[in-house]
Amino acid sequence: MSVEITYFVHGTTFDNEQEISSGWKDVDISPKGIEQSIALKDQVKDKKFDVVFCSDLKRAVHSAKLSFEGTYTIVPDARLRECSYGDFNGKPSEVVESMQESHVTEKFPNGESYEVVKSRIADFLEDLKKNYDGKHVAIVAHKAPQLSLDVLLRGKTWEQAFAEDWRKTHSWQPGWEYILN
Repeated sequence: MSVEITYFVHGTTFDNEQEISSGWKDVDISPKGIEQSIALKDQVKDKKFDVVFCSDLKRAVHSAKLSFEGTYTIVPDARLRECSYGDFNGKPSEVVESMQESHVTEKFPNGESYEVVKSRIADFLEDLKKNYDGKHVAIVAHKAPQLSLDVLLRGKTWEQAFAEDWRKTHSWQPGWEYILN
C-alpha cells in the first residue's frame, strides 16, 4: 500500500511581500495570502483528502483553515515547520537565500540545517506510513519541508531540489503530488 500526499505551500505572507525569509519567525499571511488560500479551496474542490496536516506556524495554519476548515480535519504538526535560520530568521531574503545551499549539512547559526529538516520530515512520513496507509493526505507547509520531500520521495539530491524548486522556476501550481511507499 501507499500514502498519497498532496503538498500545498502557505499563502503569501507580509514577510514574503517585503522579501524577508521568515524561517521560524511566526508571521501571518497578508491580504494577498488570504485571497490565495480562499481561491485554493475552489481550485482543489475535486480532490478528496482523509486529513489535512499543516505546520504549526501561523502562516500555514491560517492558510490551511481558509482552504480546508469545515471540510477536513486539520492537524498542526511542528515537524512540518520551515527550516530555522536561527540568527537569520526574519532577515532579508537576499541574505538568507544565498546561504541556504551551503547549509544542507551545516546548521545556520543557532538554527537548523536542511538535513535536520529532512530528518523531521522523515519522522513525519514514518507516522503517515503507520497511520494513513491507503489514504490521501494534504500538507500545508513551507519550502524546506517540500524540498525534503523531493529528496526523500523523488530521489533528488539537495543540489537538484534547490535548482528545480518551483520558486526559482516560477512554476507555482495548486498542489504537488507525492507517493509514500
